[in-house]
Amino acid sequence: EYGVCENLRKLEITGVSCRDVYAKLLHRYRHILGLWQPDIGPYGGLLNVVVDGLFIIGWMYLPPHDPHVDDPMRFKPLFRIHLMERKCATVECMYGHKGPHNGHIQIVKKDEFSTKCNQTDHHRMSGGRQEEFRTWLREEWGRTLEDIFHEHMQELILMKFIYTSQYDNCLTYRRIYLPPSSPDDLIKPGLFKGTYGSHGLEIVMLSFHGKKAKGTKITGDPNIPAGQQTVEIDLAHPLQLPDIENLRDFSELSRIVLEVQEQVRREEQEQEHGQEEEDPSQHAAKPLGGEGAEGEETAAGAEGTTQDKAPASQPFVLPMGVISRNEDYPRTCRICYYGTGLIAGHGFTSPERTPGVFVLFDDDRFGFIWLELKSFSLYSRIKVAFQNAEAPSREAFDEMLKNIQFLAT
Repeated sequence: EYGVCENLRKLEITGVSCRDVYAKLLHRYRHILGLWQPDIGPYGGLLNVVVDGLFIIGWMYLPPHDPHVDDPMRFKPLFRIHLMERKCATVECMYGHKGPHNGHIQIVKKDEFSTKCNQTDHHRMSGGRQEEFRTWLREEWGRTLEDIFHEHMQELILMKFIYTSQYDNCLTYRRIYLPPSSPDDLIKPGLFKGTYGSHGLEIVMLSFHGKKAKGTKITGDPNIPAGQQTVEIDLAHPLQLPDIENLRDFSELSRIVLEVQEQVRREEQEQEHGQEEEDPSQHAAKPLGGEGAEGEETAAGAEGTTQDKAPASQPFVLPMGVISRNEDYPRTCRICYYGTGLIAGHGFTSPERTPGVFVLFDDDRFGFIWLELKSFSLYSRIKVAFQNAEAPSREAFDEMLKNIQFLAT
């Protein structure tokens, strides 16, 4: 049931019976197995609690160092639970660099638990806060502060260190599920790591909801916190990009996207007024990408573009002036869709959904062009086989998404 494959004779030698392992460890803490999001203000996180031999270990998963989205995830232990002889289970905090020490776990309810370190002095370093910051910076960013020349980025990094280190591994966790999949999904849903400018790499959950796909932040930043929906893809409105030379012109791409945005706005207005079908005299001949000022066809073509008609791959290049943290993005893509991306000021002030382009490269990578920011985010699938993370139902998953967004707001 729990995947424990320890030798039973080995258990007898240590004086621990199978009954003790089951009753005092596995069954008692069964509710905390799976994926969790820590409540760390706007930053969030991804915790995976697993059975590892005769231990239950909570691993915090961290994105690779910016901007290498295709690198594997990093992980570090935050706590572990095990049996000491025939006594009850022992909880140990693994935070810091001085080895395991006394900790505590409280299961608040089925989908929420909290951890507390009882010896936070084990987290301190002899060199004080400066040494702690330098060590955290090497682990978190893989570099020193001197390597980061951008002043705004330095401020964001220092702010995150000050904010996150105050918790001292005393955290509350809320359960999250992996998104359920359907044969009709564009690609397999799941967790992805993506580039977010000066904020570095963040973890996003891609899920499908009929004619919409949503990217929800599992980790976040002071502008768009964890739990918020960072991108939304309109699968009913595919885009056909112009040829590679015209694609280099940002104004051409912008024109196509803004025409589709206007089309979407009209359709939403008509839907609000109960008009289920468009007036044929106004819209029957209108191409998917909209029409130019002189009524010329856009790159979408006179009949529009559907997923079925899309070529297997097409050349892709970022328009001039669009900033990308990672220049090593694919130069071909499968299909593009109109979408919106959420932007906001510091502290999630004045949030606004702005137009953009969702670019599907392959089964494991996609991108998003933020039109207003003139920036590009590249996302790569997290290839980890998480256990005990499936949603019991589609309704349970949708409810989980609503809850984490509500808490973020």
